[in-house]
Amino acid sequence: MNWLDPEPFLRGVAWRGTSGRPLRADPAQLGRLPLDVVERAALPVGVRLEFTAEGASAVEIRYRAEVPAPSEPLAPLAHTFAVWTSERRVSETTVPPAGEATVRLRLRPCGGPFIVHPPQAAAPRILGLRGIGGTLRPVPAGPRWLVHGDSITEGWWSTRPAHAWPAAAGRALGLDTVNLGYAGAARGELATAEQLASLPADVLTLAFGTNCWSGVPSSAPLLYETTRAFLALVRRGHPHTPLLLLSPLLHPAAERTPNALGATLSALRAAMERRPGTAPKTATATSTCFLAATC
Repeated sequence: MNWLDPEPFLRGVAWRGTSGRPLRADPAQLGRLPLDVVERAALPVGVRLEFTAEGASAVEIRYRAEVPAPSEPLAPLAHTFAVWTSERRVSETTVPPAGEATVRLRLRPCGGPFIVHPPQAAAPRILGLRGIGGTLRPVPAGPRWLVHGDSITEGWWSTRPAHAWPAAAGRALGLDTVNLGYAGAARGELATAEQLASLPADVLTLAFGTNCWSGVPSSAPLLYETTRAFLALVRRGHPHTPLLLLSPLLHPAAERTPNALGATLSALRAAMERRPGTAPKTATATSTCFLAATC
């Protein structure tokens, strides 16, 4: 049984490196990004396979992965491949770390569509796939959703890649989700805004700000200006694309605690939510807002 080229089946790919491995930042522009963004962008978070399976009882996937050393933080993580429909998990298989291997995943007789979420920590590159007892066909890609944010968006340390909120929302809404969440980062880097502007998109979501309280501290006035500049750069490439800006989720330890520049997370949230031309509003500890950004 011949192996199928995975390219028509892959979804969630933003860019590719010189080896063909999916990347989540423009490889020609890595020098303009902070090192933590570059490191997170090397992981194929959100990249998956989507297909129907006529008569197939299982799918085999041949892949090449990185094998972490026992001392590395990612070494204890299970390398689990999971099959999903839009509504529920079908099956999953946990495999030992391997440089190159094949995994078999059981399918339901419904024929799909099915979604295979590979293990992100091992950064696997899919080399081929084939149906066992039937025929696999790629599913047409849905509207392309670019979603940018920090670890909450990336879904880092989620139980499984399929459990990250962009993956769950994308399945429910039939979107081709491109996850550009960077754990520990996403502080309004303007080079990232320009990269988002360069990618095709049917809808965009921006969900940053939490790490502006801690990782690289920001003041409220600085985050206000950074947010406006970020939106302006994204809008250069997407002047009419629907765009949603999410201010930081509630974080009790940070709501009323000043960072190194004296800003609480409540104050940073209020700065992000403030509309141009309005006076700064009083920050509250419960004002998580979802702002449809049209500027």
